[in-house]
Amino acid sequence: MKLRNIWFASLCVLANATALAASPARPNIVVLVADDWGFSDVGAYGGEIATPHLDALAKRGVRFSNFHVAASCAPTRSMLLTGVDHHRNGVGNLRETMPSAHLGKPGYRGSLNPNVVTIASMLRDGGYRTMVAGKWNVGSEAWNLPNQRGFDRSIVQGDTGSDNWEPAKRYLPHSATVQWFEDGKLAKMPAEFYSSTYFVDRTIAYLQAGKNEGKPFFAYVGFQANHVPLQAPRAFIDKYRGRYKDGWTALRAARRDRAAELGLIPKNTPMVSMASTADWSRLSDKQKLYEARRMEVYAGMADAMDHEVGRLVAHLKQSGDFDNTVFVFLSDNGSEGSDYADAQFWLKTQYSQDMDRLGDKGAYGIAGPSWASASASPLAGYKFYAGEGGIRVPLIIAGPAGIRQDRIQHGLAHVNDIVPTLLDLAGLATPGRQYKGQAVEPLAGRSLLPVLKGEASDTYPPNHAIGYELSGNQALFKGDLKLVRNIPPVGDNQWRLYDIRKDPGETTDLQAQLAEQFRSMQEDYAAYAASHGVLPMPDGYDPVRQVMINTFVNYWIPAYRNTVLVGLAGLLALFSFWWVRRRRKAMQ
Repeated sequence: MKLRNIWFASLCVLANATALAASPARPNIVVLVADDWGFSDVGAYGGEIATPHLDALAKRGVRFSNFHVAASCAPTRSMLLTGVDHHRNGVGNLRETMPSAHLGKPGYRGSLNPNVVTIASMLRDGGYRTMVAGKWNVGSEAWNLPNQRGFDRSIVQGDTGSDNWEPAKRYLPHSATVQWFEDGKLAKMPAEFYSSTYFVDRTIAYLQAGKNEGKPFFAYVGFQANHVPLQAPRAFIDKYRGRYKDGWTALRAARRDRAAELGLIPKNTPMVSMASTADWSRLSDKQKLYEARRMEVYAGMADAMDHEVGRLVAHLKQSGDFDNTVFVFLSDNGSEGSDYADAQFWLKTQYSQDMDRLGDKGAYGIAGPSWASASASPLAGYKFYAGEGGIRVPLIIAGPAGIRQDRIQHGLAHVNDIVPTLLDLAGLATPGRQYKGQAVEPLAGRSLLPVLKGEASDTYPPNHAIGYELSGNQALFKGDLKLVRNIPPVGDNQWRLYDIRKDPGETTDLQAQLAEQFRSMQEDYAAYAASHGVLPMPDGYDPVRQVMINTFVNYWIPAYRNTVLVGLAGLLALFSFWWVRRRRKAMQ
């Protein structure tokens, strides 16, 4: 009898071992976040920039042609990490563009709330080892750094950006220093690096250090490319010499045609001519050379980032991890259309903008609004605003787990969908309103895995409304329709309605033809704003002006207050001395 029981138990153990061996290992996950890339900057999205490694991932997976984020970095990254709308996760606006009346209000702390859980925490609790290298920008409080937000290893920049050659150098005078943290402590950074190379170097080092732990990994790489200042190794920049001699309008049209040829947008997609785009033909030959060089630097920076993605892929192939790794690539918002005119005085004291030095250490490259219109092609608008050019960006998801290869997904998708997708891929349950006994914000998005596998044509039903607001610019998505309103100076505060599946360039306002949908979607937006605590913007709000105000109030006054007070005290003392001497002479 005992022998029979032993024999039966042995069979059960053998069967379980066989089943475990037969079941596929949980996939590794790599999330690659580009900074300020426009919709058509990637080759696989119609661009002329050489991005062979991202293009290879696109061939290995699914390209999303209708994927939306927030129009600036921190709000997008907060949703990417938590799957919770940015007004409910604490990053209702970028701190630098936030009016003082909003700061500290519910949803507007400018960093993650304590009642949200990151994807890193959920994956680590589920058996993953976790790491992050690069731009963080969702809170620099001690309890908000990556080591407290689920990451085993981390080297991050807490700010919105910095110089790409000198890590301690600020890109704007809005803070006293650049904040770098390693595993929750202030980091000792090298005097020089190239940001994209450094972030991949550190990621590879983390991967190698934990390779014997027997766990799947989650690696998050937050690149600075292509945030200002535009900088890149000269070899990458010079590849594009002469490539942009025909100007931004020609490039915008060529990218639109290529995106249509690839099947990402409808053929003959109409485009608007963005008001911020200058007339190339009216520039002097010298101006054309300078402007072309700006875009050559932009292209070189993107090319250099793609090269570093290739190094990471090569490492994973060498380590044997590539075949079981899911890659997620996206940009944090659309192309950057600012000209930084208000910061020119400071820039000239810190950087060179000479054409022959652009891209190099000590030089400051800016794409500007005209090239931004080409990067966004065929879309309208750019970073900070709710036009498609500011919030529709490339998304590539590639890898195993039954993900279709070389496919395009046209249905609506949102950055909040990434967290539930990764949990689904990892075989982990989606948390509700409680996590480990604590009340938390529930996830707002839906898993994209059914459309990745071809089991569903769309993630959202046509009647599902998704609201959006940032700095007073508002939108609501419902099926193929988008309700949108942008504030001045880019917009006019008027609601408009577009079919963004057929008309991604937002050229034909449908509010008259679809009057009922136009009315009901405004009601849907009002409901979203009320339920998410969206605050109205102060009269006359302008995001560029607000950056300058916040820079003065939050940096210049605290940084130089004591110096100014000492100087005033000295002047007062000198005046008092002079006055006393004068009075004495008068009395003699």
